[in-house]
Amino acid sequence: MTMRETLRYIAGYVLGGTIFLFLIPFGLYKLSGYDNLCTDLVLLQPGSVRYILSACCFIPGAFFMIWSNIFLFKAGKGGPAEGMGVSVSPRTKRLVTTGPYRYCRNPMVLGALLIYLSIVIFLNSLTALSALLIFFFFGITYLKLSEEKRLEKGFGDEFLEYRKKVPMLFPGIRFNKKAVKNTPLPV
Repeated sequence: MTMRETLRYIAGYVLGGTIFLFLIPFGLYKLSGYDNLCTDLVLLQPGSVRYILSACCFIPGAFFMIWSNIFLFKAGKGGPAEGMGVSVSPRTKRLVTTGPYRYCRNPMVLGALLIYLSIVIFLNSLTALSALLIFFFFGITYLKLSEEKRLEKGFGDEFLEYRKKVPMLFPGIRFNKKAVKNTPLPV
């Protein structure tokens, strides 16, 4: 790896870490302060169940984020740091379909979503939950229109076959109507 590639990886992880690990959680925290202005409703009743649910989302979320980043770097020989058409770190050189990528095509996004959900549950905020749902909708739209198109262009039929077999985000859950129609019913 050249010095330039190394610097791009570092820059990519610093930028991505700043946005995904600090700015978005901070935004959710700030939004949670508006709950008492809008309504007296809470997401969950006070008590330890909220903390247990939060931990049950955070732990697998952090695991998926770390595992998928390491796996992408080692198996794909590239990084995830690209956004809005701007490449910060070198792109992956191989399509990664094993490790966390055998469960879903976007395990980093799944991990981030679980971490953000854990923050929302911990903060007990309907306002932050609403913002997270909107963020999630736009994130999925971006993945479908940009990231998946880039992977299709870069990896062709290999990616198309992978996309047929592996769900986009939630392991074991497929939203593709074509795949559901073509799946034989159990006898």
